[in-house]
Order: sequence, then C-alpha cells, then structure tokens
Amino acid sequence: MLGDVLLITEKHEAAAREILPYILEKRKDKFTIAVSGESGSGKSELAHVIARLLRREGIVCKPIHIDNYYLTHPLERTEWRKANGIETAVGYTEYDWDTIYRNLEDFRNNKTSTMPCVDLVTEQVDQLTTDFNGVEMLIIDGLYAIKTEGVDLKIFIELTYHETKKAQVVRGKEPQNEYRMKVLEREHQVVQSLKDRADLLIDMDYKVRRAR
Repeated sequence: MLGDVLLITEKHEAAAREILPYILEKRKDKFTIAVSGESGSGKSELAHVIARLLRREGIVCKPIHIDNYYLTHPLERTEWRKANGIETAVGYTEYDWDTIYRNLEDFRNNKTSTMPCVDLVTEQVDQLTTDFNGVEMLIIDGLYAIKTEGVDLKIFIELTYHETKKAQVVRGKEPQNEYRMKVLEREHQVVQSLKDRADLLIDMDYKVRRAR
C-alpha cells in the first residue's frame, strides 16, 4: 500500500533471521511465501525484512500486500460491511481472489502483471505494473494470506488484536471506534481459523517455531 507506515523493530529483524534458513532450505524456482496474522501484528514489517535479507543473499523477492485486493473500494467498504452485516461480510470472501491468482500465475511465468495498489493518502486504488521476470520469490502478506493455494511456505503470527491495540492507534489506518472493534473481532475469528494451515508460527514474543 502506498503511504503505509512500517514500524520495524528488532523483533521483526530477529524473527526474519530465524525464518531465513527455512526459506533457503526449501528454496526452488519461483518460491512463494505467505504471512498471515491479525491487524497490527507486524505482517508487512516481517515481509519487508525477509525480502531485504533475501536480497542480501542475492535473491530478488517482491512483497505483495493482499489488503490491496479488496473487492470494495476503500471509501465504500464501511457502508458495504454495515449493509451486509459484519458477521457475514468481513472475511476472505472480501478479496478479489481471481486477480490474486492471476498475479501469482504471471509471477510463476515471468510475465508483466498489473495489480491493484491502494493509496492510503488519497484512499484511491491505483494500478501497479510489475515485470516478474527475474523476481525469484514472492511474499504475500495479509490477514488471510495463508489461505492462498499453492504457497510454498506459510507463516502465522499468533498475536491477536487484543495485544496489538497500540499498533492500531499508531498506524492509524482506520478510526478506532466501536464499529472498528467489531470488525477486528470478526477478523480475529476468521484469521484464527486459518492457523492450522501454517508451517511456521511466531508467538507473542516473536519467537519462531515449526507448526508441524
């Protein structure tokens, strides 16, 4: 997302260093990584640091933020969710999975691809064109990223929105009110339902362990 605020700390750096050997061990052509977790848990920060560490290894890795792929426009999403009911509207069905998989297919085939990119300043959706030729790895980060089929390594951050309220306020993507808390609670339920898909888990102290 354009205008996003990354709050990278030593815990993100340390976790990325722990994860790097897992990636290098499983490395193959056109390798894909997914990072899931609740809002404010550090998904984008972790993806950024992993990509940077891989670059130092001579590997070109591009992060993709799945929150760019909502089906509804940012300025219309709140009213759409209210009209359809938070319990049924909020979840992975809000994402444009057809475009996500098209972009993944273009990555695997070294094609040039166009993908959505939300500008958090203007709240408009731009179109970003990327040449995937030469990009060796892709990191997909987002609430429901590990639901993506065909991903080679799935990482789940166990922090919940209860532990990341401070990050919610600092990042300031959405106003913190009763409605937002209801959205976060619903996201919490859906995100936690995906935990069993993970290969690696990051606990509340940001320590990394194998899920299975």
